[in-house]
Amino acid sequence: MKKRKICVVTGSRAEYGLMYWLLKDMQVDPEIELQLVVTGMHLSEEFGATWRKIEEDGFNITRRVDMLLSGDSPVAISKSMGLGLIGFAQVFLELEPDIVVLPCDRFEILSAAQAALVGRIPIAHIHGGELSEGAIDDAIRHSITKMSHLHFVSTELYRKRVIQLGEKPDLVFNVGAPGLDQLHRSTLLGRKELESRLNFSLGRKCFMVTYHPETLGHASPESVLNNLLDAIDCFPEAKIILTYPNADTFGRKLISQIKEYADERPNRVLISSSLGQLLYLSALKEVDLVIGNSSSGLVEAPSFCTPTVNIGNRQRGRLKAQSIIDCEENKEAVEQGIVYALSEEFQIKSKKTINPYFKNNTSKEILSRLKNIPIEGLLVKNFHDIPNEL
Repeated sequence: MKKRKICVVTGSRAEYGLMYWLLKDMQVDPEIELQLVVTGMHLSEEFGATWRKIEEDGFNITRRVDMLLSGDSPVAISKSMGLGLIGFAQVFLELEPDIVVLPCDRFEILSAAQAALVGRIPIAHIHGGELSEGAIDDAIRHSITKMSHLHFVSTELYRKRVIQLGEKPDLVFNVGAPGLDQLHRSTLLGRKELESRLNFSLGRKCFMVTYHPETLGHASPESVLNNLLDAIDCFPEAKIILTYPNADTFGRKLISQIKEYADERPNRVLISSSLGQLLYLSALKEVDLVIGNSSSGLVEAPSFCTPTVNIGNRQRGRLKAQSIIDCEENKEAVEQGIVYALSEEFQIKSKKTINPYFKNNTSKEILSRLKNIPIEGLLVKNFHDIPNEL
């Protein structure tokens, strides 16, 4: 029996983490030939060269598409996308995959989607239908949805939204968030082992902080990060784990800010370009609070009942659990959000959190669909109208 060739593309630490168990399941399936294409931040020393972690986890990297330029201006990002399109076109020509699996909403993935679309390769998209109205990722995500043929969404609300975009209901599957498979298929570290691996004491209180540039925001990302850091300094008793932003527009400027902040507080702040999924999730379990605008504060943190102070508009429109506090980007609002998140009232509320993104066996269900769905006829798409909406 001929194996089905499934090509998975990953360009960031977050994407790889959410697809880890899907990749593991593909790797051992006798009916699948896994083709793993690595690009973007994975190949950058500045962002931790996380391709090494992928290989340490036992995966063979089939191809690499080196597309990131050293700049982070809008022009540099656009040029990187052009390089990515050229690279993915060549890779897909050589690999001849039956299906290309693309996660989420980053510009690297948009380049891969364009190349697969023109190359007449069916696309399976993970995490479509979501909103993040403060970033260009929002438009990128919906664009990839329209180029894709199979859709694996994380909630019923997002399934309805993908159908609203004209996709056929029988090809849109509500499977939950695959990254949450880590919670029941991996053994997370306890507090002492985590501290040992990090070489960092979490102290009596500890905050996990991740801030990405709000690519559609009016305020400069540097000023917003400065407000966030000033607010954190109002809690000098708290230890801080600061992770790098993604390779988005103006992201490198934030990295310089983060390094300067940490250098001035050597015993209080730990910075990391990439913790890796095991350390990151273990930290989410152990810290008192998540602060910033990363999707992990909305998707993963609620599974640990860890409160999240979500700053600004980057995640605006995304489904949120009751452990999430939204606040504005100024120092006073962030400080007030932290105070409320640490209050006994909100701690009790957070303990009752139910994560809306969780379903059992998400990765296995995705793989089953990818293996068994007929490919013939997938490429020709008809727009699915919703009569009651017209």
